[in-house]
Amino acid sequence: MYAMLQHMAIQIASTAALADLGALLRARDYRFITVTPATHRRVNRRPENEWADDLRGVLGWSRPFREGVLPPDIEALLDGAGLLADCRNGQIRGRRSLVRASTIGDRLYFHSAWPTSDDDAVFFGPDTYRYAAAMQRALASPLLGRPPSDIRRAVDIGCGAGPGAIELALQCPQATVYGADINPDALALAAVNAGINGAARLVTCRSNLLDGVDGSFDLVMSNPPFILDPDELPYRHGGGEHGAQLSIDIVRTALERLNPGGSLLLYTGIAIVEGEDRFLDAIRGMLDEACSAWAYEELDPDIFGGQLGCEGYENVERIAAVWLHAVKRS
Repeated sequence: MYAMLQHMAIQIASTAALADLGALLRARDYRFITVTPATHRRVNRRPENEWADDLRGVLGWSRPFREGVLPPDIEALLDGAGLLADCRNGQIRGRRSLVRASTIGDRLYFHSAWPTSDDDAVFFGPDTYRYAAAMQRALASPLLGRPPSDIRRAVDIGCGAGPGAIELALQCPQATVYGADINPDALALAAVNAGINGAARLVTCRSNLLDGVDGSFDLVMSNPPFILDPDELPYRHGGGEHGAQLSIDIVRTALERLNPGGSLLLYTGIAIVEGEDRFLDAIRGMLDEACSAWAYEELDPDIFGGQLGCEGYENVERIAAVWLHAVKRS
């Protein structure tokens, strides 16, 4: 429908402009809740949504816009940073933003524009909200191996745009929180988002699992990719049987690097096959051996239903959103 001429690449000029843009959006009390890609597609296909007519349409819904829609100061920041792309619909020319801005409560997060089809896309969606909410509950849970005030060193594996790490850093201001990811664009956006939201002790680092970060941790958290993606897009593909391999690897790595009494917090999606949770079957032995306590629950019994029609999911009944909180034995 629309022809775009480039994709996002976060550079130094982009990060400075995004920091300024974040301040402008917060001053304007900008709010946007990001929906699933399927919902996004359906809403944008409505005839009245062909073009953006306001700030949320441009920076939230990733709709093309014509001259005069964006406030001049916001358009100038995006343009100067190279974060606007020319596009056209038929004979009508317009532009699109190469970033989106979403909110969790009062916090603002930049991430990739929709659709997220590039290898280096930085994803943000409903799973992000579930992840942040589950983390908040865990910090208040009696299961937490140590009080939040005693957490000194933490890491978010696969931090993406940084919402999990930043929300944790704001709850535990005494802690150094590492945001680890393999994607340089994700790390650049996480650093920008940390600055916008006042998470001064967030440290970004390029890392596959924890191979780029030394030492042990009081808390390890993650919201990894968990889909069996035929294109193996890094932000979607979990590998192994039905996409669970990366989640299994994170459990193993976290248990090796946690301090005694430290917690692992994991949000992921699991394929249920003939009523069985094979991810739980794969990690149960590790948890029983290394942990003094652990809890596992389904947060949502049925997510990503459209995935069941894809190759590799022929015998899958449903995909469930699950939450694991494990405490390493002292």
